Amino acid sequence: MKHIVAAGKAVEGSTVPTTTLELVALRTSQINGCGFCVDMHTKDAAHAGETPTRLNLVATWREATVYTEAERAALELAEQGTRIADAAGGVTDDAWANAAKHYDEDQLAALVSTIAVMNAFNRANVIVRQPAGDYQPGQFG
Repeated sequence: MKHIVAAGKAVEGSTVPTTTLELVALRTSQINGCGFCVDMHTKDAAHAGETPTRLNLVATWREATVYTEAERAALELAEQGTRIADAAGGVTDDAWANAAKHYDEDQLAALVSTIAVMNAFNRANVIVRQPAGDYQPGQFG
């Protein structure tokens, strides 16, 4: 796990808003059914200033009116990047182009890294059945 943690630190200092990265991590974790990570990223996002309404609606972001176009592009990238096996082409050109309208190259790299690392964390936690509910914001430094 220390190597996955180290990979996750690659996005530190990114200019992507922390709340956007937390929403991406949360949505990825929801898709993968990782209770520990859903707990963690819900609490970390709230700690970073995210509102309960936006947190409660992230699973239904397409129908919700509370997200910016940039956040929607990041959430779409997260969903398509997480559901690679479900969508036989991976991330569509349209989803990538939409994300590129809102984020520069470094920010796109941070989003891709966050999505990839979250998928790794999710799978590891699901495999070992890591329990959810006791996480405290900042618990891991």
